Amino acid sequence: MVSALGMTAVLGGCGLTGGSDEVTLRLVAADYGDSAANSSKKYWDSLVKEYEDAHPGVKIDVSVYSWTDVDRKVKELVEAGKAPDMAQIGAYADYARAGKLYTASELLSITTQADFVPQLAAAGAVNGTQYGMPFASSTRLLFYNKTLFDQAGIQPPQTWEQLAADAEALKAEGVKYPYALPLGPEEAQAETMQWLLSGGGGYTDPNAGTYDIDSAENVKTFSWLKDELVGKDLTGPVAPASLNRAAAFEAFTDGDVGMLNGHPSLMKAATAKGVKFGMVPMPGADGPSKVSMGVADWMMAFKQNGQAEEVGDFLDFVYDEENVLAFSREYDLLPVTNSVSEVMSSSKQDTELKPFLEALPASELYPVGRISWAAVSAEVKQRIGKAVGPGGNPSTVLRELQVTAVAEENAQ
Repeated sequence: MVSALGMTAVLGGCGLTGGSDEVTLRLVAADYGDSAANSSKKYWDSLVKEYEDAHPGVKIDVSVYSWTDVDRKVKELVEAGKAPDMAQIGAYADYARAGKLYTASELLSITTQADFVPQLAAAGAVNGTQYGMPFASSTRLLFYNKTLFDQAGIQPPQTWEQLAADAEALKAEGVKYPYALPLGPEEAQAETMQWLLSGGGGYTDPNAGTYDIDSAENVKTFSWLKDELVGKDLTGPVAPASLNRAAAFEAFTDGDVGMLNGHPSLMKAATAKGVKFGMVPMPGADGPSKVSMGVADWMMAFKQNGQAEEVGDFLDFVYDEENVLAFSREYDLLPVTNSVSEVMSSSKQDTELKPFLEALPASELYPVGRISWAAVSAEVKQRIGKAVGPGGNPSTVLRELQVTAVAEENAQ
């Protein structure tokens, strides 16, 4: 599995039990590193040591798992009646609806809770009550290869029409992927949402609060993609339905992609390969998209073992400005608190992240507060690529997804 932020990960840890005179809190966390050298285990080891040194009666047992395993591991623990005190994973809503989680206000200080970026805090709520505490966040921008753009004599696009024209020019220069469109099963829900938002639509109707996947705006967006990009052979040699995000990112760092949607981690990977790149807001039908896609991963605390006071105190420490800043910088992720956002927005050290930070306040997140979203997202991953493929019908595919979404929602 890949996290909401599109990160892959590697490493697992194990825990200990404390003595009778001490409190032991168990945390299962996801790994944001791409090797043992920058594993999240190192981040947590340092953080825990500092906390335990200041709280001699408390032990924090952290187990770090890859994104492939972490959500499944937590589910298995919960089903076995051995829920951890805390879990830092990709989704919280099903546990919240089952009554298994503390609310944020039962744990955190008022200062900590008030410091969360507003739309991230809102996305962590079920029926207006916050259970999911944002732990890491990101937004997406359109990356473009400056060298290839210079060779083609073009400027970064602001509209769909300009994007298509740029793709034509890149194709004429022999660029392998003029626009990389990863609608494969790894993370198609992200690419899809970015395009839906740029066309004035989305997965849900913000006014009605219901799924609206087959809206006129969404059908228009995917019809344009099928006719003007895929149908004109401007998306490269791999069919969008078979192209995964990781492969598209790798092709970009190899210099084979003219344009694609990317998140902050792509900057470091491209720089390491010597790719000169720029970033602009996602083009829209009539101008730059006013809404970017935002994503977040979540911290949650299970009620099973009690110890709300101790859990809350530790989480207040986790969300301390210094610790949030260190984590965000280590993994090129956006901070989930207002205080650290302000620090990074004005720091020369974080200049490259500034465009993403600026996009965050106007970003829209997946409808993660719905238990149905996990099933809907899985269906999008499997089906959406067919909408733009040979013989595909965007209206039909989006309608099928809408039917599925409504059925999943009604089943909850």
